[in-house]
Amino acid sequence: MFVDRDGTINPDLRYLAEASRVEVFLGVAQGIRLLRSHGYRVLCTTNQSGIERGYYQHADVAAIHARVNEILAKGGARIDAFYYCPHAPESGCACRKPGTGMLEKAADDWNVDLAGSAIVGDRSLDVEAGEALGLLTVVVPPPGHERRVELELASREIQPDIRAAGFLEGALRVLTRG
Repeated sequence: MFVDRDGTINPDLRYLAEASRVEVFLGVAQGIRLLRSHGYRVLCTTNQSGIERGYYQHADVAAIHARVNEILAKGGARIDAFYYCPHAPESGCACRKPGTGMLEKAADDWNVDLAGSAIVGDRSLDVEAGEALGLLTVVVPPPGHERRVELELASREIQPDIRAAGFLEGALRVLTRG
C-alpha cells in the first residue's frame, strides 16, 4: 500500500522543513493501523522538490518522517518506510510522481504485489502514478480542499477508482476494493 505524505497524511504546509510543525490528519493512524492489521505494508511515497530548490535538506525530510511515525505511534500505527524524490518537476526525474520510479523501488524493496495494492493520495499525480502501475487509486482531499482536488482531477481528466472523504474511509474502501 502506497500513501502520499503532504495533503494526505499531514497538512500540506508548502515546503515543510521543520519537524516540530508536523501534524497528522484525524483518522490517519486508525486507517494505517487497519491496513497493517490486514497484512498491508504501508509505504509513504512523496515528492520533496524543496531539497533541490534549496529550501531544506535530506536531514530535514528524515526528521519530518521520524516525527510522522512518532505521532502515528501514539495511535498504534506506523509507516513501514518512506521514499521521496528530491527533484523539482523541471528536472524530469523518473522517480517523481506521476513517474513511477519511486513506487517501483518501494515495491521491489518490500516485495509488493502491485495487482493487489493501492495508492492513497490527494493529487492527480498520485492517481496517475498508481494507474501506470495498475494500482487501485484512492483520492482523499485534505479537509477544506475538496473543490480544489475535484477541479484538478477534472482539468486533467483523471478518474480515481475511489473518492473518500478521509483517510480512514479510504482505507476501509481499499479493504473492500471499492
